[in-house]
Amino acid sequence: MTATTARTVAGWTLVPLALAQFICSFAGSNMNVMLNDMSKDLGTTVAGIQLSITLFLLTMAALMVPFGKLTDLLGRKTCFLLGLGIYGVGAVLSALAPGLGLLILGNSILEGAGTALLIPPVYILVTLYWKDIQGRARSFGLVSAAGGVGAATGPLIGGWICSAISWRAAFLFQALIIVVIILFALALKDPLPADPTRPYDTVGAVLSGGGLVVFVAGILAIDRTLWLALLLLVVGAGIIAGFFAWIRRLERRKKEPLLSTALFRNRVSNLGLVTQNFQWLLLMGISFLVSSHLQVVRQYDAIETGVIFTAATVGILVSSLAAGRLVRLVAQRTLILTGFLVTAVGVVLLLLVGALPGGWPFVPGLLVIGLGIGVMLTPSVNVVQSAFGEDQQGEISGLSRSISNLGSSFGTAIVGTILGFGVDQRAGGYVLAMAALVIVAIAGSVVTGFLPGSRAPQHAGAGAAAPPSAA
Repeated sequence: MTATTARTVAGWTLVPLALAQFICSFAGSNMNVMLNDMSKDLGTTVAGIQLSITLFLLTMAALMVPFGKLTDLLGRKTCFLLGLGIYGVGAVLSALAPGLGLLILGNSILEGAGTALLIPPVYILVTLYWKDIQGRARSFGLVSAAGGVGAATGPLIGGWICSAISWRAAFLFQALIIVVIILFALALKDPLPADPTRPYDTVGAVLSGGGLVVFVAGILAIDRTLWLALLLLVVGAGIIAGFFAWIRRLERRKKEPLLSTALFRNRVSNLGLVTQNFQWLLLMGISFLVSSHLQVVRQYDAIETGVIFTAATVGILVSSLAAGRLVRLVAQRTLILTGFLVTAVGVVLLLLVGALPGGWPFVPGLLVIGLGIGVMLTPSVNVVQSAFGEDQQGEISGLSRSISNLGSSFGTAIVGTILGFGVDQRAGGYVLAMAALVIVAIAGSVVTGFLPGSRAPQHAGAGAAAPPSAA
């Protein structure tokens, strides 16, 4: 890194990157507290708004890998600015939507695609700017904290705006933040030159995105038509298998695929990706479940629901900011394991208060969950990104964010499906869905236990020591 770039990084560079992660995570959760208001205004059902939320998360997951690869061709700054522009247009369209169709176009498609284009550069730039593990962990900690706080404050800020003005103003708020980010981002420096001559695997992009869309659609269809759900799940799995067969074929022919199969041969990275998926599944699944339960079953309004979620916001903010410092004192495996176990305790607390009257009994569980999730977001990202060199940051960043957003999609899809079986989201569906999330938290702790128990050697191409993982 040049001296000029180093000074830039030391100043304000992290601001647009953290704000971008904040607003994208905010968008994934703020609609959860506006279900009733939006469905009445748009002449649709709560299920229709829930579908828009799930499609937003799914669009991100499906496009994150193909768009992550574009950073090599177009450059990281270009993709970041282009993604911000697409996202901003989607936010404005959503604010003006007269019905569910335009909302899906603006929120689910354009905001989802914009997010998929702008998020990989965030993590690539952090990895390229900060070479030492402490600096990188601290920067990932701030970005992860911004994402976690965005997801956790989405219900609070969205609920306040919805109650004080209108749900439409919540989308205009997103557009305003996008303008601020663009102003900061114009001065960003790209550490690596773009390479427009680099080949792009269009077939692989279609297969990877299409397979994920069809597979998640199968999950969504389980509570409606079982035979169709099974068909979609099988077809989706088949398309994904076809994608892996395709990229292996390209590699045998010495051509560059969308994703290198070498990415999947790194055991530490694979385990880290699974933990990322489970973390976001838990965060978005819990947010979706508790928000819909409070509004649909208990008839809380948007601001009341958002205030209750403040506990999760506080927990995530405190633990995420601390994680950047803790990584210098505590092994990353220990932080991730602790996070899953603490989160499991929080989910059990929410499970136990499901039948109690009022909303305040939910606060302790949400606070504990926020503390648990916040402490493990940073080390999971650092484990994955630091496992590869600079030449593979575009691929692994896209894959990492795709796996995380796929977890978010799974969280909302699985919870929504279970609630469908639980009859209108009442006590039975709530208990069953929360029990499933307890299992996910426990499974995450088991997977974390397989991370290596000693400090990994420095990666030759990464320019930074691999994260410590000793217990």
